Amino acid sequence: MSVINDIDVQALKDTTAAVRANPQLGQATFSVNGSWQGGCRLTAQTGALTQGGERDETRNARYVMSSDEPTALLGTDSAVSPAEYLLQALAGCYTVTLTALASAQGIELKAYRLELEGDIDLQGFLGIDPTIRPGLQQVRVRLHVDAPNAPREQLEELISLVESRSPVRDTLVSPVDVLTTLA
Repeated sequence: MSVINDIDVQALKDTTAAVRANPQLGQATFSVNGSWQGGCRLTAQTGALTQGGERDETRNARYVMSSDEPTALLGTDSAVSPAEYLLQALAGCYTVTLTALASAQGIELKAYRLELEGDIDLQGFLGIDPTIRPGLQQVRVRLHVDAPNAPREQLEELISLVESRSPVRDTLVSPVDVLTTLA
């Protein structure tokens, strides 16, 4: 068994082969359930994971997340802001994608870190200027990849692959349906 960057390369190959043979196995649904805690505060918990149409009963852990806004944005600064969670989601997805792709290519990582920034114009959120979108205007990601045995050109190709295959990045740069219903 070959393990590179704490990734079981054979398991990665087996997963790829299984999804190639049965594309339904590649269909996954994540869930989160949240409750308002007053003001800008929310407490949420991870829910069930469904993969290939089957509920994953092996995932027993439930993780609790809290969000709030900084005081400058009407919150109490008691937790991570939703925008920071979005940046964390992108950073986490980049990490999964980069590590898996690097491992599949035999690139050993010595160290890896990211710096992310996202700009928002509150005029959109506050309804002051309808021409300004309420969401992030731009996200910047700076990667620091220490892979002594990989030339810079190979790392640049790896980053290009990360950009094209990261599910969270794709969600941010491509329109996605968000269906909201009142229960």
